[in-house]
Amino acid sequence: MASLIDAKDFSPIEDAETIMNACKGFGTNETALISILANRNAAQRKLVRLAYQEVYHQDLIELLKSELSGNFERAICLWTMDPAEREATLINEALKKATPDYKVIIEIACTKNSEELLAVKRLYQSLYKHSLEEDVASQTTGDIRKLLVAVISTYRYDGEEFDENVAHSEANILHQLIERKAFNDDEMIRILSTRSNKQLSVTFNIFKDLFGTTINKGLLASTVDEYVGVLRTTVRCINDPQRYLAKVMCHALNDLVNEDDALNRVIVTRAEKDLKEIKDHFLKRNNVSIQDSVDRKTWGNYKTFLLQLLGNE
Repeated sequence: MASLIDAKDFSPIEDAETIMNACKGFGTNETALISILANRNAAQRKLVRLAYQEVYHQDLIELLKSELSGNFERAICLWTMDPAEREATLINEALKKATPDYKVIIEIACTKNSEELLAVKRLYQSLYKHSLEEDVASQTTGDIRKLLVAVISTYRYDGEEFDENVAHSEANILHQLIERKAFNDDEMIRILSTRSNKQLSVTFNIFKDLFGTTINKGLLASTVDEYVGVLRTTVRCINDPQRYLAKVMCHALNDLVNEDDALNRVIVTRAEKDLKEIKDHFLKRNNVSIQDSVDRKTWGNYKTFLLQLLGNE
């Protein structure tokens, strides 16, 4: 986020005091909160939160929850969290739903590098006193459980090296499994959950060259049940996460009643990572910018905050 100020240009103590003053008395100065928190990077926000705790003996997140409400409160609290804490929280919330939101787990597990995912799992265990694997296994069943546990348990190689011979071999294996509709086969799950993203990208490209279609289109040719939907999401997140997340944003903006949390999730979690690429995919797909869509379909402080994050990448 190039427009965020350098650490040397701000004081965590002064920010903490400004936040406290913004929350004093009747009403809250949301504009002051946005002006600070939307313009601090992750390291700076962590320092502000620590300073607030030290000076006022209260967690900044708890203050924000008590002062704000609705989508704005949700977005700014997630943004203020440490990234690993944020994603551990999102996964826990996804698992607690009556029907677990598998997309959230896949998005986080398949778009993080191995060290980032390990940090999420450590925070999850610290916050909830269970391992992430334990909770995923206890809240899911059948083939979905087998796939999700494999994906979150992995420690993938993160480099750019790949083996083209392996890619050819595994492209053929995947094709045979798809032809047989053996989507829950251990080999399918092994390949998708253990190979590096670069290796899988090469495998997916060879699959397309050899068989004239993508893996996801091959999966779509089958009867799409819930497991196949999760499997297709896994392939999309590995193969082109920015394109996939642009589609998530599109669905969210077209159905804010049911998908508003997805809008929060993508903007907040990707604002310091690859939001520019997601915005480019969104524009190409919809012929309108995310900023224009957010401006038209959200309102109030929530809109102001999201537009600030979208403009800061």
